[in-house]
Amino acid sequence: MDIQSIGIIGAGQMGNGIAHVCALAKYDVVLHDVSSEALDRAMALVRKNMDRQVTSQKITAEDRDQALKRIKTSATLGDVGATDLVIEAATERESIKDAIFEDLLPHLQPHTILTSNTSSISITRLGSKTDRPEKFMGFHFMNPVPVMQLVELIRGIATSKETFDACLTVVDRLGKTAASAEDFPGFIVNRILMPMINEAVYTLYEGVGSVTSIDQSLKLGANHPMGPLELADFIGLDTCLAIMNVLHDGLADTKYRPCPLLTKYVEAGWLGRKTKRGFYDYRGEAPVPTR
Repeated sequence: MDIQSIGIIGAGQMGNGIAHVCALAKYDVVLHDVSSEALDRAMALVRKNMDRQVTSQKITAEDRDQALKRIKTSATLGDVGATDLVIEAATERESIKDAIFEDLLPHLQPHTILTSNTSSISITRLGSKTDRPEKFMGFHFMNPVPVMQLVELIRGIATSKETFDACLTVVDRLGKTAASAEDFPGFIVNRILMPMINEAVYTLYEGVGSVTSIDQSLKLGANHPMGPLELADFIGLDTCLAIMNVLHDGLADTKYRPCPLLTKYVEAGWLGRKTKRGFYDYRGEAPVPTR
């Protein structure tokens, strides 16, 4: 099918980035969130990030202006239903995603493809609770969306070839690269990345190294652009913990047991950059390790 319009549910860190790249690829975008303030913040951030691209000559001012005109915001979920492709980018909690899809289904067109940006939750299970499991799949962008080149495409057990091909065409039009992943907990990227981050937290928890020495070791010793604890703060410690719980519950292997220190930070509300404190304290001029 020919996808011309894309609905995005959730105007947070991922949703605004998805709206950004879809609008630049000349799709008509409907960005939805229950909070009008979140929508205002998202559009301000999209404009700021596009301005940065203009400054670095990655896009023209005309590209930016036309893309911004293609994004419509709405606090009414029904407005998303008229689009050809829906990408759900809400909080990484299955109960929330299920509730969104239940409310959305009556508003969808028969041909609309429904997808989730989930980073770890079963696509087969999410799709089975909708009226279109054959038109349901995982559409997992990496953060930050305008910068990262990979998109994981995950088929559920019922996902049709036509649905996969249509989503693959969208990824190509966005100028990104698709990786096809099977529907197992964590898919590819987080199945590998999150246990590494969790092991870094264990290394801190057991006193093998400090926050600084752990991050320096991976940056200088393994040539990683960010240390694992710095990266965890960037992703959000609540998201890291949620994915580790999905891996632990879904694969029933103790090697995926979340580190108690990660749980403690989340319980404290120290979730990383978005709350100004995580493994680093971001309230001053420069990040300071909290442990």
